Amino acid sequence: MRILVTGGAGYIGGVMVETLLAEGHEVVVLDNLCHGYRDNVPPEARWVPGDVADPAALAAAFAAPVDGVIHMAAHIEVGESMRQPRKYFDNNLARPWALLEAMERAGTRRFVLSSTAAVYGTPDRTPIVESAPTRPLNPYGWSKLMLEQTLFWHACHRGLRYAALRYFNAAGATAQHGEQHQPESHLIPLVLEVAAGEREAIQIFGADYDTPDGTCVRDYVHVRDLAAAHLIALAALETPAEPPADLAAAAYNLGNGAGFSVRQVIAAAEQVCGRRIPVREAPRRPGDPARLVAAAEKMRAAGWSPQFPELEAIVASAWRYKQTHRAAAPFGAPAAGA
Repeated sequence: MRILVTGGAGYIGGVMVETLLAEGHEVVVLDNLCHGYRDNVPPEARWVPGDVADPAALAAAFAAPVDGVIHMAAHIEVGESMRQPRKYFDNNLARPWALLEAMERAGTRRFVLSSTAAVYGTPDRTPIVESAPTRPLNPYGWSKLMLEQTLFWHACHRGLRYAALRYFNAAGATAQHGEQHQPESHLIPLVLEVAAGEREAIQIFGADYDTPDGTCVRDYVHVRDLAAAHLIALAALETPAEPPADLAAAAYNLGNGAGFSVRQVIAAAEQVCGRRIPVREAPRRPGDPARLVAAAEKMRAAGWSPQFPELEAIVASAWRYKQTHRAAAPFGAPAAGA
């Protein structure tokens, strides 16, 4: 198959491209490099520079028949979305409309969305199932949920076949691709910055939650396992089906189903890195739920099984990547070399 990956020069997008190529697929990468690196696109893939709303870039991306689209081009910083909501609704919701129209013109019907567990907000109970209430707490989560709604109506009235994969906490790395966000906001790479001597201590925001050790619990899923789930979703969309009955029908949670606390992540990093990681306790952040864990049985029933569920294995892969790659270059520049 020939697959278009938007955002394929980024962290998860890079792993997705790597996985598709390893499975023998042709890959087209559409990326404007606002959060990606040119060197993340291997020579085996065809790179189309540009935005998902750029007519010329879209024409180039669909110049040859495309069998499916994996949409990973999005802004993802929750805090920034609170400060700049328009930026998130524009990039994560409005701009993909042009992509959907280009797909329709090209006759491409299969669409896999990188969505997020942020659509759930604070859950009534955990583990969280796909039919749980969707009550986002920030513009990031709302922009993703509203794009899911857009896809739902395109499926009902325009013949689109789609799956929305709601990530919990993507983590880990391959030999070629790891997290290089600017600025970094995810726990595991921040902890590893402390281990590498790049940061004095890791902050724990709240140590009095109703969890076994008082710190927030999150569900971490290896980026390789995320990529494998997209392949399964893409294959499932090959056969035409009735339009989904609601958003939950086309949604799939991606998580291990096991939560790890902030202190457990720190302990795992100390074990992997062989050094102590200083900690500073800070007040809770508004809107942080005590526990976010996925019920991923629906994706497992489709044939998916995480191959890297152990926290230590996830942290170790990220640590290996960090040890073999320099600090990230500015976005759009060549990626940091090994």
